[in-house]
Amino acid sequence: MQAFDFTPLYKSTVGFDHLFNLLDNYGKIDGTATSYPPYNIQRLDENSYRITMAVAGFSDDNIDIEIKEQSLRVVGQNDSAENVEYLHQGIANRAFERTFQLADHVEVLGAKLQNGLLHIDLKRELPEKMKPRKIEIEKLGTASKTIEAAV
Repeated sequence: MQAFDFTPLYKSTVGFDHLFNLLDNYGKIDGTATSYPPYNIQRLDENSYRITMAVAGFSDDNIDIEIKEQSLRVVGQNDSAENVEYLHQGIANRAFERTFQLADHVEVLGAKLQNGLLHIDLKRELPEKMKPRKIEIEKLGTASKTIEAAV
């Protein structure tokens, strides 16, 4: 993977350092990175998302979902018998941990396990002060100011 230098962007932007740090750290893949379990990230509409993970063989009691700061962590522990002798083992029946970095103002609405797929629903909720609004220009000779929230 090619490395990018974000230094020029730090000089011309304010408040995006968190984003640049995420991008910079994303490029640093350690030896523990794995592709298990496979997952999809869907955009359902402008502010709604869904993470779907293939977790066949896991029950809802074997999966823990935790949110800490801006990080969503999904951990699966399979408590199957370890003294089983397999003639062929083609089903990945192993513990996993998957972490997703969430953007600001993204909240987890809920999770459900259906047909071996774990669905985690997310929604971006912008606070009122961050939504676009119209600011009236004061007319000469009047002292009133009007601020309206955009709909």
